[in-house]
Amino acid sequence: MPGVGATVEYSQPVSTALPIDNPDSRFPTRGRHRVLGEAGPRVFPIAIGGNAFGWTASEEASYEVLDAFRGFGGNLIDTADSYAAGRSETIIGDWMRSRGARANMIVATKIGKSEKHPGLSSDAVTASIEASLARLRTDYIDVLFLHVDDDSVALEETLVAVDEQVRRGTVRAVGASDHSANRVLEARIIAAQLGLSPFSALQCRYNLMHRTEFEGSLETIAEQQSLGVMPRFALDGGFLAGNYRNKSELNLNSTGNIVLGGDAETHLNRRGQRILATIDRIADEHDCAAATISLAWILTKNTVTAPVVGASNASQVADLVAAADVALTRQQVAALDDVSA
Repeated sequence: MPGVGATVEYSQPVSTALPIDNPDSRFPTRGRHRVLGEAGPRVFPIAIGGNAFGWTASEEASYEVLDAFRGFGGNLIDTADSYAAGRSETIIGDWMRSRGARANMIVATKIGKSEKHPGLSSDAVTASIEASLARLRTDYIDVLFLHVDDDSVALEETLVAVDEQVRRGTVRAVGASDHSANRVLEARIIAAQLGLSPFSALQCRYNLMHRTEFEGSLETIAEQQSLGVMPRFALDGGFLAGNYRNKSELNLNSTGNIVLGGDAETHLNRRGQRILATIDRIADEHDCAAATISLAWILTKNTVTAPVVGASNASQVADLVAAADVALTRQQVAALDDVSA
């Protein structure tokens, strides 16, 4: 894989399908860089998420996470203008400037949820992009995701505003985040009719605990449109890393992991415990961490380019990137599929 000094390359489409016809085959990802979208940049198959930067991770800890990630060959960073009120973007931008790393990294950010420029009107899109560029200390964004599906604004208005930025060179690719299959399809039709830049990437919640949101019509659309899929909440707040196994651990933060919220307690049921037990067994077979197996399972899905996963400290990074080197057997994938169905 490219070293620390490698420059990011954009490529013609290549297949990321995994070989599953041979019953004895494995699911190799060993250091393989994948193409994000139909003809996008080649990216490491794990994206480091910036949600914790400036929030549960200090600037110093964030730098250490990014240094570790880059040291392992990682080149895809995911953030948003709303993460820590923009502080995440600022930290990433300052880190890239201090390391001279901008040309080596693929930066994805999201707009639509910031307090200063909420929504996806034409004016909000323009203002949000300008603000993100300033915080990231760059003159282009590799992948711009629409963080919300703003139904108060005509989709045409949003897509035209984003396309103007693509034509200016300030945005290189456009993606949808948490949009329904119908809206992604509608966006493709509008883009074709008006000659606009189409979506080339997709983000949504997808992991062993939450499969139905993506599997089905959204996955079909992603495959049909050759979208680069970057699943978010890949470890479901740390649950799929094995950090929370009983209710007494839900409010603990001793390892620096983000504490689960919302439906955390609902994971601690029979289904959740069976999933963790299966992950643990397979992790023992590979002599690796539970987080590594949870991510490796996502990487067996041929529509997935790179799951997004956060880290609050550098010690967590090795287990995350190790998923790219774990070859799950057909039987192991089937076991995880069955227990999480």
